[in-house]
Amino acid sequence: MVDVGAFVGQIFVVVLLIVIAIFVIVVIFRSIRIIPQAYSGVVERLGRYQRTLSPGLNLLVPFIDRLRPLVDMREQVVSFPPQPVITEDNLVVSIDTVVYFQVTDARAATYEIANYLSAVEQLTTTTLRNVVGGLNLEEALTSRDNINGQLRVVLDEATGKWGLRVSRVELKAIDPPHSIQDSMEKQMRAERDRRAAILTAEGSKQSQILEAEGRRQAAILNAEGEKQASILRAEGEAAAIQNVFDAIHAGRPDDKLLAYQYLQTLPKISEGTANKMWIIPSEFTEAMRGLGSAFTSGAGAVSTAARATQAPPTPPSTDPGPAPTP
Repeated sequence: MVDVGAFVGQIFVVVLLIVIAIFVIVVIFRSIRIIPQAYSGVVERLGRYQRTLSPGLNLLVPFIDRLRPLVDMREQVVSFPPQPVITEDNLVVSIDTVVYFQVTDARAATYEIANYLSAVEQLTTTTLRNVVGGLNLEEALTSRDNINGQLRVVLDEATGKWGLRVSRVELKAIDPPHSIQDSMEKQMRAERDRRAAILTAEGSKQSQILEAEGRRQAAILNAEGEKQASILRAEGEAAAIQNVFDAIHAGRPDDKLLAYQYLQTLPKISEGTANKMWIIPSEFTEAMRGLGSAFTSGAGAVSTAARATQAPPTPPSTDPGPAPTP
């Protein structure tokens, strides 16, 4: 017959061993913590901050130490929904912002602020309204770098005690009202048309200036060419006249030859269909007189020579003359 007491004792021992094994497993599980890379863990001992765990294998005191949720130490990018902002000229614009920040102190991010993401969002919204509220619409649209710099400085200074570092703030979009957008498009279209007209006028002006400059340079070059041609022609004529003058002097012409050349030149005065009157120069009579004397002297010389050649010689007289009177 089976002993009930011994059987119950064996079951108790087995259950006790199982409980002890489970307890040991739980203790080991609660004592060992593996922290991934780029994360940090905050350990509380009996409700108070004890230390910050670094990535890797870490040991805890079971049932005394408690590990809070891990804190991501990587740089985070948070895009906030569009926020209505009133500008200095009383226009409501919708602005989207993007914030780049990183947790540098896990303890401060855990104990100094309840929810640092919500805090960064609210701080960004209020700072953005303060900065943009002092600018008009045109300045807000053209001063993004200035707005980004002011937001980053204010956010980085305010979030430093929370264990955060704001590295960059960007305005993703600035959307003015639709009516203002239509007006801006019309203004930009008119501005582009004005610039196009100015550029066209400037091009026409430059073209006319270049054409006038080209004509002026061409006229100058033509005048220079005509001047050089006139100089060369004058030099050629002077050289020809000098050569003729030298040739005439070398031939030693007399008055008769000059008078003959003068008479040959006179018919050229009447050349041309437009000549209606022929004026005889005063030197004509002198030339005719010189030429006539030349012809007269020439004719006398010729007749004398002819008579000398044609008349027979007169024989000497043999007449003794009249007899003397007694």
